[in-house]
Amino acid sequence: MRRPLLVLSGLALAACSTPDPRVELEVTGVESYWAIDAPTGPTQFIAPVVRLQVRHKGTKPHRAVSATATFKRKGETQAWSSAYHQISPPGKPFLPGETRLVVLKPEGEGRYSSPGAPEAMFQNPHFKDVHCDVFLRIGAGNWIKFAETDVERRIGPRGEAK
Repeated sequence: MRRPLLVLSGLALAACSTPDPRVELEVTGVESYWAIDAPTGPTQFIAPVVRLQVRHKGTKPHRAVSATATFKRKGETQAWSSAYHQISPPGKPFLPGETRLVVLKPEGEGRYSSPGAPEAMFQNPHFKDVHCDVFLRIGAGNWIKFAETDVERRIGPRGEAK
């Protein structure tokens, strides 16, 4: 009698397994840059940004697809900051064939500040370039690394007027 229970419980677990993000999702158009955050008095802030497209290449809708990014300054092993984005918010499932824009920017942490112009921060001797790793997951599954990039030393995305 034990064997049928084991087989049934194994089938139930297989039916509840989280889909593999590597099979279900595709990342394209990865772009990185710096965004100007709201100033505080005379102090200007810039924050790293990674922007990308996520395409659902699977066959079933997903209700919980998330993206996260970890930003590390060059030469450092600890994360400097991170960002999170819910690709499929409540009530808006991610449908097969659909592509969604994802913009990941840390809020309130992992920023450079200066009393001068934002672009001048790149010339400061204390400025360190930043590397970004992007991870995706479906549901409560594991985070899977999909992209990595160095954050370009420029303000704003390509092709956008500053």
